[in-house]
Amino acid sequence: MKYVIVLTDGAADYPVASLGNRTPLETAQTPAMNDLAKHGECGLVKTVPDSVKPGSDTANLSVMGYDPTKCYTGRSPLEAVSMGIRLADDDVAMRCNLVTLSDTERFEDAVMVDYSAGEITTEEATALISAVAAELNTENIHLYPGISYRHCLVLSHADTGTDCTPPHDISGRPIADHLPNGRYGEMILDMMKRSREILRNHPVNVSRRERGLHEATSCWFWGEGKRPSLQLFRELYGLSGTVISAVDLIKGIGLCAGFESIDVDGATGTLDTNFEGKTAAAIDALKRGRDFVYIHLEGPDECGHHADIEGKITAIERIDARVLKPVLAYLKECGEPYTVMVLPDHPTPVSTMTHARDSVPFVIYRSEGSDGTHTAEAYDERHAAETGLTVPDGPSLMRHFLGKN
Repeated sequence: MKYVIVLTDGAADYPVASLGNRTPLETAQTPAMNDLAKHGECGLVKTVPDSVKPGSDTANLSVMGYDPTKCYTGRSPLEAVSMGIRLADDDVAMRCNLVTLSDTERFEDAVMVDYSAGEITTEEATALISAVAAELNTENIHLYPGISYRHCLVLSHADTGTDCTPPHDISGRPIADHLPNGRYGEMILDMMKRSREILRNHPVNVSRRERGLHEATSCWFWGEGKRPSLQLFRELYGLSGTVISAVDLIKGIGLCAGFESIDVDGATGTLDTNFEGKTAAAIDALKRGRDFVYIHLEGPDECGHHADIEGKITAIERIDARVLKPVLAYLKECGEPYTVMVLPDHPTPVSTMTHARDSVPFVIYRSEGSDGTHTAEAYDERHAAETGLTVPDGPSLMRHFLGKN
């Protein structure tokens, strides 16, 4: 049996007035997803427990079959694993975003213009982070470059207890009420202020300014945590796995779970990612005998954070046509039984531009057939709710998906 999950990050949403009170999922043309709904099993699953914050970290852990209330130690340590950073027991990792803040005399008076600095390229970002690291790194402070706007800060001989706000939670809002506080709040804020001065007239930013692009005007630190420890997926569920994602967080979760992680050239985590490359990597993994493949697509989430309704619809349609459809075609031809599931990790509503903890729609299709009791005419939030099937959490859904109930 082959198992494939197509994770449409942030695709779930609320009804949008300009779409006739439909959601992006309802509006998008998704024939492959809809076909699965008509012949499979649709319902809703609560991926984010009430006791944890709704994020791609906690939600993807849940979808992968782990209880985040028991195993979650913070977002950034999972990203650090993917970046090859070895964390000691007394290290604290934090995510470092390159962001665009409004140009104000006082740092505290700025507005969060863009949490991704215009989805800055990795090449540009590496140059900027290297410049900041040259000034800020010490014996116990280490800044590491990552992909696009996503980077990592490691504090040695440190502990958790610093309260920081994810920058995508405050898009378009003043930062004054969301500055770091707690254990290392003053130190982190000072680093953010110093980074702004270092970045202000860096050649990369001068070039972006001349091209009319958002500049990376500051570092923004958040998502602290300690070294993670997950039970291997094969110990929990008896399968070997492969994860395919452009996002260090998802790669890190997969690596901690014992999965193979495949890097795909041109995979950006945006609307313009290399969909065909991800699809080819998934099919290759299945051909090589992998039992379980987790294909993570970040585009809908990024568009949700930017309130880009049309972009979110386009991202969903591209996943349907350029990932799900060809993967299903291969599975039908390979001659082995298979089970496919499509779902988001969490909603990222365009109206709020951040993550929500609402239940998300899922569809499961089994090549060996289903009992037909929870089919739907289409795959979206409304039709999934109408089936009456609800699953309480991610681990329960994983067991159901794998037929281990």
